[in-house]
Order: sequence, then structure tokens, then C-alpha cells
Amino acid sequence: MEDLARESGATVRTIRAYLDRGLLPKPERRGRANLYGDVHLARLRQIAELLERGYTLASIKELLAAWDAGTGLGGVLGLVSEVDRPWSDERPARMGRRELAETFGGVADDGAIAEAVELGVLEPVPDTDEEFVVPSPQELAVAAELHTAGVPLTAISGHLRELRGQVEHIAERFLEFTTEYVFQPYLDHPPTEAEATEAAALVRRLRPLAQQTVDAELARAMRTLATQLVQRHLGAHQQPEPQPAQALPERAPSPPEPPAQPQQATIALPESTLRSVRSLVGARNTAPFIAAAAEREVQARTMDKLMP
Repeated sequence: MEDLARESGATVRTIRAYLDRGLLPKPERRGRANLYGDVHLARLRQIAELLERGYTLASIKELLAAWDAGTGLGGVLGLVSEVDRPWSDERPARMGRRELAETFGGVADDGAIAEAVELGVLEPVPDTDEEFVVPSPQELAVAAELHTAGVPLTAISGHLRELRGQVEHIAERFLEFTTEYVFQPYLDHPPTEAEATEAAALVRRLRPLAQQTVDAELARAMRTLATQLVQRHLGAHQQPEPQPAQALPERAPSPPEPPAQPQQATIALPESTLRSVRSLVGARNTAPFIAAAAEREVQARTMDKLMP
């Protein structure tokens, strides 16, 4: 066991734990010694590889049991490798603190760097505090461009946290969708070598579809929402244009109005005036005479006003 630990890089305690869990086959017994061979060394390396990919010991045990039962592990590991490899053609880069400061306005901001490390935008290089690995240079370039345009670093970090949650939800829904309709036949039982190879090929075919779908939908949404935003803000500062006068619809001519009826009123006149008019024109013409005299007086005064 000590020799196996030295060759594999695992500790004796780890090897014993794997034996207890059934992850390693029993050693060959010779007298009082337990002997381990190349099979044990290969199995330890397979376990280490699967652990690095994020598999639990329980799931590793199921994979190894399927392999021992006759299912080819090579196809399964090929499927694991296909899923595990980067989902982008981007290559990580390295940047130092000075270069980061120059990228973001020339001012060093240790708090912003610490937050970027927490978010995984920067990864510290071991044994140094001055260099960082940038997993996605494109993402860092977007942050730098937004900062140059006037967006504070704290706002950029907050936006990234919110965006990351939404994108992870989209990725989860896409995986659930493809699992239900494409990969379920390969997952309801330990896949054979041929099935695992076929599933890996499907992953390669479907790999770009998620990004293509998100790109297309993001472009559509940005065009729609950005146009609405600009129209809304510009419309708030513009005066409404005068609308051209609209001709009123022609209406049928109104019937002629009836002639105005003379208004009558009772006016008290001195008895002497009435007697004089009655003796002059007679009792029948007394009222018309008084009205005509009053009308003539009004017209005379109007004429006097119009005269220069």
C-alpha cells in the first residue's frame, strides 16, 4: 500500500478509505502481504480525474461499478470530457495590478479587485499578489468600457451579480429542455460504450445552440426595448406638432329662421301726452305713432354719432 501511495500520489489513508467504499478492487493476498498492481494504480488515477471534474465519490462508484459490469468506461469518460471542456473559444489571459489599474482609469482599487476575485472575474495566481488570471478577457473588456463611459465599478459588479443569476437560470432551463427531449434515453440506465459515444457526439452538436439562441433573443430584445426607451425619452422633451386643420364635414343647410317677433312692453306715459297724440292721430293709431316716434329718435341720435 505504501508503494501504491507513492506511485499514485494518494495517501495511505485515502487508499484505505477507497477500499472501504468499494472503489478499489481487493488486493492480491500473498502470505501475510497484500499486493497491489497496475489495475489499482489506473483506478486511483481515474478516481482522481473524476474528482477533479466535480463528481462525488458516490457517483464515481456507480460509474466504476458499471465499468466492472461490462460497460465501457472510455465512452463515459469521453462524454464527461465533452461536457466538461470550455463552452467558449475564449482563452484566459494574465494581468498584473498595474495593468488592471491602467485599464480602469489609472487608479488602483483594491476593493474592486477583491470583489472581482469573489465574482471569479479575476483568479489570483498562486504565490503572488501582483498577478491574476482573467478567465474571460471579453467580460473584463466590457467592464472596462462601461467604466470609461461613466458607470461606477460598484454598479458594474452589482449588474454582473444580477445578470449571472439570470443567465444561470437560462442555462438550467436549456439543460432541462435538452435532457427531457434528447438525453433522457442515455441517463435512465448506465450507458454502454456506444451510447456514451453517441451522447458525446450529441453534446458536440448541441453545444453552440444555447449561445446562438441567447444571442438571437438578446439582439431582438435589445432592439425592441432600446427603441422604446429612446422614443419615450425623446418624446418627453418634444413639443407636440400642430395638427393640420381638418375641414368640418358639410352639413345640410339650416332652414331659414322665422322673423323675429317684436317684443312688447308696457310703458307708463303721462295722460296729457296720450290725450295729445290721440287727438292728433286718433285712438287707433296712438300706439303705432308713439313707437314710430321713439324709433325715429333712436335713429336720429345714431346718425348724429356717425356724423364727423
